[in-house]
Amino acid sequence: MQGSEDLGLSLSHAIMEVKIESVEDVSQALENQGYISSTEISTIVYLAIKMQRPIMVEGPAGVGKTELAKSLSKALKLELIQLQCYEGLDETKAIYEWEYAKQLLYTQILKEKISEVIGSADDLNESIKKLVKLEDAFFSDHFLLPRPLLKAIRSEKRTVLLIDEVDKSDPEFEAYLLEILSTNEITIPELGTQTAKSIPVVFLTSNNVRDLSDALKRRCLNLYIDFPSQELEVKIVETKFPQASKKLVQRLVQAIHEIRKLEIKKKPSISETLDWASALLTLQVEDITPDDLQKTLGIISKYKTDMDQIMEAADKVLREVS
Repeated sequence: MQGSEDLGLSLSHAIMEVKIESVEDVSQALENQGYISSTEISTIVYLAIKMQRPIMVEGPAGVGKTELAKSLSKALKLELIQLQCYEGLDETKAIYEWEYAKQLLYTQILKEKISEVIGSADDLNESIKKLVKLEDAFFSDHFLLPRPLLKAIRSEKRTVLLIDEVDKSDPEFEAYLLEILSTNEITIPELGTQTAKSIPVVFLTSNNVRDLSDALKRRCLNLYIDFPSQELEVKIVETKFPQASKKLVQRLVQAIHEIRKLEIKKKPSISETLDWASALLTLQVEDITPDDLQKTLGIISKYKTDMDQIMEAADKVLREVS
């Protein structure tokens, strides 16, 4: 989160365990966690860390948007705080919840004690003054349930805050989120304003279910993660499955890229590429035949019409690697 008053926070304190001094450091830190990053991704992440700005990560489902935040938190040894967005999300689930029932219960239990406190008062004004002294006991953290946004704001140490699928939330929640990102503050009527002690590394992900406001995007560094190049996807598969033969990896990645060129309803994502690689290795497939493709098609395709198209183009999909 960005806040003009907080920009002076020392980055040496913000990142305690792993030093990030260059784009290459980001790439290496992510690769150490099994996340193969492009130069563009590493550059935006590096700038977000140094500039203390949120990152808006957009792109198709399954290309590694959420995994990027998770991998960075592991790489930097920072706590990951995740908020999963959905339609109807409100502040009691995202920010905080005040336990009024618990507060009322405590009041009932301590009713006799309260009577003792004000019983010695001479008049109403003195009784009120004595009750005021008890306010701190009944309006305290004891009755506060912090949710992800408040946890990140109040954390003593820097965290990675993942606001996942923000496009699924309502515009009203988006507006509230914009205010928090702008000020690094959350106001709790019972306790007052809570200001960020350490600015989190913030990731907002979107699958473009709906258009997000320009105001929210302006607060962020924007990153679009598309399907990777064939060369990068080969490296991703080889990293995840070092036991796989080079020929098998080349064949399955090329097949995936040919399938993505087809006019199908859902193109296979990186996660489905990895699932397919795992399935082929489990079946001890050394080369991919049309029969292998047919038997494992449910791993990479989710619709019957797409499956039919893929099998019709099987010769092209499974052409020999040049």
